[in-house]
Amino acid sequence: MRRETGEEIGLRIAENQFERRKKTVYDFICSDMYVPMKIKELAIFFQVAKEDRAELEDVLQALIGDGKICLTKRGKYVRAESGALSGIFDSHAKGFGFVKVDGLEQDIYIPEDRTMQAFPGDRVLVAVTREARGGRRCEGMVIRILEHGVTELVGTYEDSGRSYGFVVPDMGKITRDIFVPAEKNHGAVDGHKVVVRITDYGDEKRNPEGEVTEILGHRNDPGTDILSVIKNRQLPVEFPEAVMEQAAHTPRTVLPQALEGRQDFRDWQTVTIDGEDAKDLDDAITLCRTEQGYRLGVHIADVSHYVPENSPLGQCARERGTSIYLVDRVIPMLPHALSNGICSLNEGENRLTLSCIMEIDQAGNVTDHQITEGVIRSDRRMTYTAVRRILEDRDPETTAEYEPFVPMFELMGELSALLRKKRHARGSIDFDVPETKVTLDEQGRVSEIKPYETNTATRIIEDFMLLANETVAEHFYWQELPFIYRSHEKPDGDKIQKLRILIENFGYHLHLGGDELHPKKLQRLMEQIAGTDEELLIGRLTLRSMQQAKYTTTADGHFGLAVRYYCHFTSPIRRYPDLQIHRIIKESLHGTLDEKRIAHYREILPEVAVSSSAAERRAEEAERETVKMKKAEYMERYIGEEFEGIISGVSAFGFYVELPNTAEGMVHVTTLRDDYYEYDEAHYCLVGAHTGNVYALGSRVRIRVVRADKELRQIDFEIAGGRHGKRR
Repeated sequence: MRRETGEEIGLRIAENQFERRKKTVYDFICSDMYVPMKIKELAIFFQVAKEDRAELEDVLQALIGDGKICLTKRGKYVRAESGALSGIFDSHAKGFGFVKVDGLEQDIYIPEDRTMQAFPGDRVLVAVTREARGGRRCEGMVIRILEHGVTELVGTYEDSGRSYGFVVPDMGKITRDIFVPAEKNHGAVDGHKVVVRITDYGDEKRNPEGEVTEILGHRNDPGTDILSVIKNRQLPVEFPEAVMEQAAHTPRTVLPQALEGRQDFRDWQTVTIDGEDAKDLDDAITLCRTEQGYRLGVHIADVSHYVPENSPLGQCARERGTSIYLVDRVIPMLPHALSNGICSLNEGENRLTLSCIMEIDQAGNVTDHQITEGVIRSDRRMTYTAVRRILEDRDPETTAEYEPFVPMFELMGELSALLRKKRHARGSIDFDVPETKVTLDEQGRVSEIKPYETNTATRIIEDFMLLANETVAEHFYWQELPFIYRSHEKPDGDKIQKLRILIENFGYHLHLGGDELHPKKLQRLMEQIAGTDEELLIGRLTLRSMQQAKYTTTADGHFGLAVRYYCHFTSPIRRYPDLQIHRIIKESLHGTLDEKRIAHYREILPEVAVSSSAAERRAEEAERETVKMKKAEYMERYIGEEFEGIISGVSAFGFYVELPNTAEGMVHVTTLRDDYYEYDEAHYCLVGAHTGNVYALGSRVRIRVVRADKELRQIDFEIAGGRHGKRR
């Protein structure tokens, strides 16, 4: 038997001594007499000399590393269980994560080896291991998973060729594959998109285990990709039986008794103007000239007549919150029997409305208005394209086809320009940032991606809807009744300062002048960049600096529109807040909004506002995800080809380039082989250490497509030569 050397004996004694010290300190912290202390106070208690305090710190750090103690927000040491914070875990594709704790401004950073294999959405207990300092956020470790947020997920089944397979999650944040025994694969084969229920979350040594519960189709089958997003985000598709039964018993035509007490607008020349593919037509327009100016009627489908608040339809609409528009389908808030049928203002059909009739003077001011229940019969179902051909292209064939309506369209263009001019004068910001239009072929594959077209027709409808929303909001604000408003807060000061610094790199200036930021200052910036190469980029960056609009029960104003009173009144087929305020408006018109009903609305509206805002965000995220997926699919066919684009984002890892068709891909810094590039944070650019080449935000570059992965929603480019950026 080998004898220990003197050095080994010394190390063992030191280790034993260190463990004894850890036990002594930990026992004291766990004792009833202990009150949370800082390291200085612990040093005084244990009579640790100042020169030996580093050893005490080592002991405390070791206990933190063991997950036995943690630091409070005030820098005091406590038992991990008593000092742990509860929050929601969110992971990153690289393995690390963050915990969002209510009441903390910043999330807690969790290193990869301290996540306890938590899934995104899990509620966890986290112990703080390092306080925030020097610009670095607070760091911690997960010490317990309280509740799993993910019970099933969507992924691609991979057959191992043995008695098991794996499901590779679509959600990039989940970095471990799900082990599936052969007897639990539900007949899935290699390449199938499946839903897997997690039966065991595994640990550091074992993968999670699951059971396939549904096969969505092969990953190459048309529509399977979008269905995967729907299932992964748990978006509601099928309506409950009670909802469908109520929808089936809803009248298909307007009943005679429903017309009682309503204002009859059926002899007013009325049109709807929507996109070619639209089927849920919830707004119609009437317009005529008066001695004082104009009489504009905005007629909105009276959905609330068919969807009582506490009915199955009403409860389902509240739970869904909004219709979701994906690239190949719509997930409606209401069943098609209503959204495309009796509630849709279809041509030639009697339809019930809630109408806002506005008298407007020559300066664009609403001098009088009436909000009333009505009945209309739309004369023509117009499209944006047809109205554009009449007003912009002056197309003789289209003009002849719709000859009886042309004078009204001309008047619409005139009033729209007037309203836009008035809105501009008060400071309303026009973010002319086009969204992406994805066109699919008959097999559901992408045939084209391009920016959405805005034209005179789309602006007409936007202007008229905005005016109706403002008018209704102000009317009910002064009624002092419970209501749901659409609020847009002033931008965060730090974000605006960053925007100011950023745009100075392009030679523009944002004069803030004190604490108040008026929309007009951002409006002037939009005017300065109009028509320039950087217009789209700076427009998007400015938009990202804004707060997110939301629903509230108080009229907090809309910063972007520079208006004090604003609500969503014009789309009750697809937005629940609109439907909810329609009920309030109708009860107010009928005189049934008594104290009991007012108390009822004051009780429920705060939750309706919060849940509707959350539903809106969920829908937007799903819509963006499907568009990103289809962009990647589309760019797969162009691998190896070259394009010119604009640098839309820069970081130490590389830069993003946006192409004219709105596809965006990354040029990784590791692919820039002509030099060693460093990130210049002050000027938002990468600078070559030897060549001086600069890749700056807003610069035009020529790229080559090297990879497109629709599963990861990622596109990778490389520089193909041509222009570099210039230091500004």
